[in-house]
Amino acid sequence: MIPESLAGRRIAVTGSTGFLGTALVERLLRSAPDCELVLIVRPGRRGATRRVERDILRNDAFDALRERLGTDGFAEMTARRVTAVAGDVTVDGLGLDDEGRAALASCDVVIHSAAAVSFDSPLDQAVEVNLLGPVRIVETLAELGVAPHLVAVSTCYVAGSRRGSAPEEPVDASPFFVDVDWRTEVDAARRIRRETETASRTPESLADFRQQAHAEIGAAGIPSLAAKTEQLRSRWVDDRMAEAGVARASSLGFPDAYAYTKALGEIATAEVAGEVPVSVVRPAIIESALAEPSPGWIRGFRMAEPVIISYARGLLKEFPGVPEGTIDVIPVDLVVAAICAVAARGPLGPDDGPDIVQVASGAVNPLRYGKLVDLVREWFTEHPIYDELGQPIPVPEWSFPGRGRVKKQLERAGIMLDRAQKVFDVLPVRGRQAEVGARLEEQREMVRRAEGYVDLYGAYAECEAVYGLDRLLALWDSLSDEDRAAFCFDPRVVDWDVYAPEVHLPSVVKAGRVPMKPPARGGESREARLRRQVLAPERHLAAFDLENTLIASNVVASYAWLGSRRLRGRDRVRFVAGLVAEAPTLLSLDKKDRSDFLRYFYRRYEGAPVDQISHDALEKFSEMILAKSFPTAIRRVREHRALGHRTVLITGALDFVVEPFRPLFDHIVSAELGVVDGAYDGRLTAVPPTGEARYQALVDHADEHGLDLRESVAYADSASDLPMLEAVGFPVAVNPETRLAGIARKRGWLVEDFRKSPGMHRSPLPLAPTLHSGTSR
Repeated sequence: MIPESLAGRRIAVTGSTGFLGTALVERLLRSAPDCELVLIVRPGRRGATRRVERDILRNDAFDALRERLGTDGFAEMTARRVTAVAGDVTVDGLGLDDEGRAALASCDVVIHSAAAVSFDSPLDQAVEVNLLGPVRIVETLAELGVAPHLVAVSTCYVAGSRRGSAPEEPVDASPFFVDVDWRTEVDAARRIRRETETASRTPESLADFRQQAHAEIGAAGIPSLAAKTEQLRSRWVDDRMAEAGVARASSLGFPDAYAYTKALGEIATAEVAGEVPVSVVRPAIIESALAEPSPGWIRGFRMAEPVIISYARGLLKEFPGVPEGTIDVIPVDLVVAAICAVAARGPLGPDDGPDIVQVASGAVNPLRYGKLVDLVREWFTEHPIYDELGQPIPVPEWSFPGRGRVKKQLERAGIMLDRAQKVFDVLPVRGRQAEVGARLEEQREMVRRAEGYVDLYGAYAECEAVYGLDRLLALWDSLSDEDRAAFCFDPRVVDWDVYAPEVHLPSVVKAGRVPMKPPARGGESREARLRRQVLAPERHLAAFDLENTLIASNVVASYAWLGSRRLRGRDRVRFVAGLVAEAPTLLSLDKKDRSDFLRYFYRRYEGAPVDQISHDALEKFSEMILAKSFPTAIRRVREHRALGHRTVLITGALDFVVEPFRPLFDHIVSAELGVVDGAYDGRLTAVPPTGEARYQALVDHADEHGLDLRESVAYADSASDLPMLEAVGFPVAVNPETRLAGIARKRGWLVEDFRKSPGMHRSPLPLAPTLHSGTSR
């Protein structure tokens, strides 16, 4: 019996933080109670033990076992039976320390389930994990002088893109395999990475990345632009490497880099195995659990989920595939049971043929692609996803076209959205109007994602291979009734008419967190919930920007009011004409770098008498500023103060401009001009508080007063304020311009639409009333 065969054994497991690995650990702890586990995991920042506790044992897969044993009993059992070891299959020697090597050397079985499972993994990453990972395990075992039973998890799709029978045979025994040397493939993948990294660092490439960064986040400051530029460069490299993986896989007849590197991994492992006995388990497409640890249990999105959700949202009007073709799906608990059975059985003898077991459904219990689409359509017709307006989204009829037709449809949709987005990007919109642009960007991203699904998964939907199950069924026939009940891996038990609508699809929408019912009338909206969090008593600090956050004004408007205060006649006309003519230059400079813009613009105050500016500001300027304020924003500041939160205004506006707001705030950080002989010299006394300087001012203030920014709030209107918004735990986008509206929407931030009082006069260039006496400057 399987539990008895595994009793007393120490079993090492790689990939235990993944979908299959987590289910495997749970099953071994629950159904093979006398075995011990050595979990080899990347340690991360908190160490291997902490990662096992947080990323594996806290997963809901263990809920039933935790409930059965109780919290203390579960903790005692895992402490006794589970050993966490820091290791990495992408590093020679697995990156094990002496303690880790000793733990591995003590194991009787090694189950290798670690894999780069993404179908669009960068080529070299897939090579390092899928191809070289099992090779490194074998080599490390040889160095330790031990030869435990290695159960290597692969995939049925090592058979490549073929039609007809795909038996349980070695990859290189197939007449369809193109003979390549795996070592040469490793060297080539690493060389492509070096060449791509070099190409990404040319002056031309870096200039392009910086331009893209500026287009995305605007004048957010040099550190933010640098971080975004590097992010774009790194993403470009990974994208090129993913393209290289798809291209190389396709050239050898594989659907993607995952199948290609898994195939070569099997060949390489067999070549270097030496005295280590190796069994290979090849699952088909692993999906949610049929029954264990609970019906529908799933961890993360698998292959089918993104396509299903996109279809239910109405995004994928069609998807390529052969309706009479087979989607070879297998629930995760059946795969886990097969792995346990292979581990308990032990390795085959030299006369028993290749030790390969395929776990699939298509040969004995096929799920036809057309049937799956019908089941999905029927379920989402009865249980629709709801859009933002609370309306059910109708699901389309699919006509099963080829990949080329679907891609053209998506390309046309993408072109239309790109054009609309470009038009919107040049419009000076903010607030609710900017939300339209954010939605366009979101829809474009959804189209890009759909295009990726067609490229990645289209080959699987069109696959017509039938995976042989002779050894799987022979193993099943050898089991006792008790083992069959506890470790079921017979694919014939799956009733697709029940599994799809009653087990799998409910788990998909739960994992995807998609809205399956309209918002409840009278219930708390998302905005209300976020606003309640922002105004919670436990918040520490509330930081505010000024322009377009508290007032509908800017530094140009402030200067226009002050500068026109003592002008009459032609002088006043020339002043207005000069500002209007210079507007495009000022706007361009502001978009490039906010600090440079402020330095340039504030030089206009050179020679302005301090007493005169102070007099005008105190006598009339306060009235003008307060008339342009957003009453809701002013109330929000007062709400924070009433709750005991410290309030801070951080703005690039000049100190005499923000003076009317001083009673509202505990502290104000603003720009200041130098003074020479009673007149402003037009030069800032310090770095203006914009971008990263605004962030630093916030950090310094929080440190000085012992405040936690994770429990603080920041309000701002522009992507140039990202450093400050990202520094706090509760960012709020106020009347956001298009860039910030898109970012806030993606990240789920609260967006506030603060407005002036109804009836307030709007003027593109606010001028002060003309004085009947006085001098012009």
